[in-house]
Amino acid sequence: MDQALDWLITLECASDEQKIAFEAWRNADPAHAQAFAKASAIWNGQSVVTAAHTLHTRRTPGRLRRISRHWKHVAAAAVLVLTVGAYSNVPMRIQADHLTVVGERQRLQLDDGSKVLLNTNSAFSSKVVNAQASARLYQGEAFFEVPANLEFALQLDAGPVRVSVRDTDFAVSYLNGEAQVRVQRGNVELQVSSVGTQMRLSAGNSVSIGPNGFSKTTLLNPQTDLAWVQGRLVFENCPMGKVLDEVRRYYPGWIINNNEKLASVAVTGNYRLDQPLDIIRSLANITSSSVSEFASLVILN
Repeated sequence: MDQALDWLITLECASDEQKIAFEAWRNADPAHAQAFAKASAIWNGQSVVTAAHTLHTRRTPGRLRRISRHWKHVAAAAVLVLTVGAYSNVPMRIQADHLTVVGERQRLQLDDGSKVLLNTNSAFSSKVVNAQASARLYQGEAFFEVPANLEFALQLDAGPVRVSVRDTDFAVSYLNGEAQVRVQRGNVELQVSSVGTQMRLSAGNSVSIGPNGFSKTTLLNPQTDLAWVQGRLVFENCPMGKVLDEVRRYYPGWIINNNEKLASVAVTGNYRLDQPLDIIRSLANITSSSVSEFASLVILN
C-alpha cells in the first residue's frame, strides 16, 4: 500500500519513463494491482472529498452533533487524508536521506562526526565532498552537536538561511516558510543570500529568518525552547491555542478545539512528547473540558 500511494501521487505528473515503470510494478504482482486499485478508488471517492472538506470547515455545535453521528466515516477519511498526504511531496522524499514521520525522532551521526537529532515530521540530507560537510534541512527541526576538530565548518541550509558552524550545539527549524536558529553552546554564522545579510548568533540567543532576512534576536529559554531534545514539551504560561498547535506536530491525526475560549487559557506544564493523547487529556482536565476520541481524531469541547 505504501508503494501504491507513492505511485498514486507520482502519476499526477508522470513522465513516459515513470508510466512504464508503474506498469511494470503493477504487473509484477497481483497484490500490487489490488493495492493500487483500492487506494485509487478510495482516494477519488466522493466520501473522502466530503469528509476532508468537513474536517476543514469551522464547526458549530449543531454541525458537530451531526458529525458525531457519523464519526466512523469522518475518522476513516481523516486517516486516509493524512496517510496519502504524507506521500504528497515526492521530490523531497527523493532528495532527503532521512525522514521522520509525525511523532518520530531519529538520531544520526554525520561523516564529519557531527551528531544530529531529527524531530517529528522532518526531512534531512547530508554529504561530504573533499572533507567539506554540507547538509540541508528540507522541513522540520533538528538539533546539532558539532565537534571542534573539523577541518572545515559544517555548512547547513534550511529554507532562506545558510548556517556555518563548528564546535557548537544548536537547533534549527524550518516550518511554514520560516527558519529559526537557537544556539545552546558556541557561535554560528548565519547568511541570507537572497537579501545579502549575515550575522553571528552566540550562545543563549535565538533568531527567526524569513524571505526578508533576520528578525530581532531574542533570548533562548533552553527549558522550554529545547525541551523536545530531551523528549519533553514544556510550557510556561503559554496560551492553550499555541500549546495545541505544538501538540499537533506530534499527533498523527486531527486535534480540534471546539471551544474558542480555551485558546486564550494560560497553560503551564511538563509533558512527554511521545504521548500526545495524554497531553490532550491533561489539558482537558485542567480546563474542565470534555474529550471525544476517535481513530485519528480528537475533539475538545
